[in-house]
Amino acid sequence: MRPVNLIPPEDRRGEQAPLRTGPLPYILLGALVAVLLCVTAMVLLDNQIADRKSEVAKLESEDAAATVRAQKLVAYTQFRSMSEQRVATVSSLADSRFDWERVMRELALILPSDAWLTGLTATAAPDVTVDGGGGSGATAGASLRAAVPGPALELNGCASGQEAVASFVTALKDIDGVTRVGIQSSELGEEEAADEGSTEVGAATGSSGEECRTREFIAKFAIVVAFDAAPVPAAESLESAPVESAETAATESAEG
Repeated sequence: MRPVNLIPPEDRRGEQAPLRTGPLPYILLGALVAVLLCVTAMVLLDNQIADRKSEVAKLESEDAAATVRAQKLVAYTQFRSMSEQRVATVSSLADSRFDWERVMRELALILPSDAWLTGLTATAAPDVTVDGGGGSGATAGASLRAAVPGPALELNGCASGQEAVASFVTALKDIDGVTRVGIQSSELGEEEAADEGSTEVGAATGSSGEECRTREFIAKFAIVVAFDAAPVPAAESLESAPVESAETAATESAEG
């Protein structure tokens, strides 16, 4: 016998129960879910944009404050830069400075009693010119001076004979910082020189200048004292220490 389901179709339960209203509710439900997801995404995106705008505004405010602080500190930065430049300039000048006072003091101490100076010129470089310095015989040692790139002394004077000149040259080497002593010329009086021949010691003869040979045995000399170990100053800061005449100092040293 075949079973027959007498329950109306609309009241049936289970897998075989037909849809009462069709697929429309499911479609509506899916659409609602999609709209909800879109709204959620838009809200999250708006919040993210708002956070980024707030962060940008904060950074701009900090940048403006930092710019104001930097502008206030510009004067200090410029002062520091100027200070560093001045310190570098002073250090450079100090390194290239030569202690002429010490050299002159030591020269007065070692100057022997049988030698005296008629001219003295102290220059920091060979291309330095001294107007009126060193007396009329200032150019007697020009060729030797040109071979010394750094500070040097050009001495002109007389001594009681060639041995006194040699002793003076030896004494000059005792000055602190002296690296070499060159004799441009050393000549006796004309009468003795005519009898014994030329007694020149050096490369040049017959320097022009003040005549200090009042006796036949007196030798007139031109000497260049070099300080090669001293730093060579820059061209714009070359210094010279001319001395008009050293005869008075030499006489005082000899008397002492």
